[in-house]
Amino acid sequence: MAGGGGGIDSIDDLRDKIVNIGNPGSGNRGNAIDALENAGINWETDIQAEGLKASEAAKMLQDGRIDAYFYTVGHPSGSFKEATAGARKVKFVPIENVDNLLAKYSYYAKSYIPAEYYPNAANTENTNTYGVKATFCTSANVSDDTVYAITKEVFENLDAFKALHPAFDTLTKESMLEGLTAPIHDGAMKYYKEAGLK
Repeated sequence: MAGGGGGIDSIDDLRDKIVNIGNPGSGNRGNAIDALENAGINWETDIQAEGLKASEAAKMLQDGRIDAYFYTVGHPSGSFKEATAGARKVKFVPIENVDNLLAKYSYYAKSYIPAEYYPNAANTENTNTYGVKATFCTSANVSDDTVYAITKEVFENLDAFKALHPAFDTLTKESMLEGLTAPIHDGAMKYYKEAGLK
């Protein structure tokens, strides 16, 4: 997300800008560094990197104390709503050309920021980006039958599942099997094979 009028239309435009990449040790910071490095930007020398907590970034952007910030979050996001609700016009900056990043780190997947959740942003269309997937984990000791039943219930009632929270809105059966970060339980795999997904 970037402040309007700052000439930031792509990740390449972050050079020499004040950019919050997240507080040290946070997953948000790691994701931001990965995005910058993928774009050929050295976060230590090519930008003025700030280490603010995500909860502070929206106000700092609105106050003009930073030019942009990264935030890995589900949508709708309170931080993005706050950032777009002030007097300073702000926009989402697309992160494109992420195929190499996705090939290097299997836990990333292509994504987008839905414009409908942020009517006060300068963007009127969805913004391409990438993200991490949430992973539903269980113990390997849970029976195959139990995991199979839960997997089948979610996948065969996907529309009802998606209605539980706006963050699930973009899910498809196929996309739920991309960017996996944990081994697939045998019970889940049984359902995926049965449904022709694996």
